[in-house]
Amino acid sequence: MKGRMNTGLGEVVIDPDVIATYAGSVAVECFGIVGMAAVNMKDGLVKLLKKDNLKHGIDVTIEDNKISLEFHVIVAYGVSISAVTDNLISNVKYKVEEFTGMDIEKIRILVEGVRVID
Repeated sequence: MKGRMNTGLGEVVIDPDVIATYAGSVAVECFGIVGMAAVNMKDGLVKLLKKDNLKHGIDVTIEDNKISLEFHVIVAYGVSISAVTDNLISNVKYKVEEFTGMDIEKIRILVEGVRVID
């Protein structure tokens, strides 16, 4: 479902892929996040996504103009996962709400792997 906002001049419709791309770019800027992950359910393999495919590591659901996000991330080795995820949640919530004008109802983070940063 797409996000909809009514303004004095008409209706604004936001595609979930736009939200996913923006949320992915915000997420990879956060400390301790190596990148977004794509999980192959058949093989159980986790793959680090390149910058142009960040939206594939994020599931966006919009119901009643409220956004729910699910992130599949790879975190840096040696960092506190709870600190990284708290930072990710606060940054994404603030920036996506400002970007879209819609409220975020839920953010779910699935840590799919740990990598050493080169």
